[in-house]
Amino acid sequence: MHKDSVLLTFVSQILETMNVEIWSDVMCPFCYIGKRKFENALAQFPHKENIEVVWKSFQLDPTTVTDPSLNSVEHLAHRKGWSTQQALETTAHVANIAKQVGLDFHFDKAVVANSFDAHRLSHLAKKYGKQNELEEKLFKAYFTDGKNTADHSTLLQIGKELGIDEKEISEVLNNTTYSNEVEQDIIEAQQIGVRGVPFFVLDRKYAVSGAQESDTFLGALTKAYEEHTNSVIEPIASGSSCGCGDEGCN
Repeated sequence: MHKDSVLLTFVSQILETMNVEIWSDVMCPFCYIGKRKFENALAQFPHKENIEVVWKSFQLDPTTVTDPSLNSVEHLAHRKGWSTQQALETTAHVANIAKQVGLDFHFDKAVVANSFDAHRLSHLAKKYGKQNELEEKLFKAYFTDGKNTADHSTLLQIGKELGIDEKEISEVLNNTTYSNEVEQDIIEAQQIGVRGVPFFVLDRKYAVSGAQESDTFLGALTKAYEEHTNSVIEPIASGSSCGCGDEGCN
């Protein structure tokens, strides 16, 4: 193969995939809504096969104590100092927004749960290329099914549904595996100025904050990908090297 063809193939492989990193928390309703709106945009994007989604951990309240006896409406009222009626009206409004993108929220069933272990499970799923599927199952478990997403038996079942080995899931949950990765995601969020989630970072160049409309995500994908594929590798220094020709390298 001619050296120019080899170089073109190499560069093409480098530019083929563009990462979209999403900082999110399981207990964040707009993260689930944002996920669906982003997916709707991605379905319309002509180069969707070249987009790799990476989920990043974020905790809205790391101090949250898991309490199966408390639903998210009651928790919201207590945390915000609102009346129960105020909390009901707010969650009903959010549920209506979710309904518009095909999601079914039941805040009256959502169990207040610390999300740290769910984030650790997400990192395990990433190892097997199943992170996006896991995030979907976690969101549905929390907002639709009213499951305790901090409970290890719940997380074990969700992981098993994705085909992850039960023993490996148990080993992760019963130890501190992936704790450093979760904490690093959170530190990284602070470093890049994340103040709320969902927070989407496209190709480490552009950011979209919040559950924006699908058209906004599509525009961001188009702009970021166009620049990604048109980027040029510029050498900043050159020196003695081995050269390659039609007859090989020397």
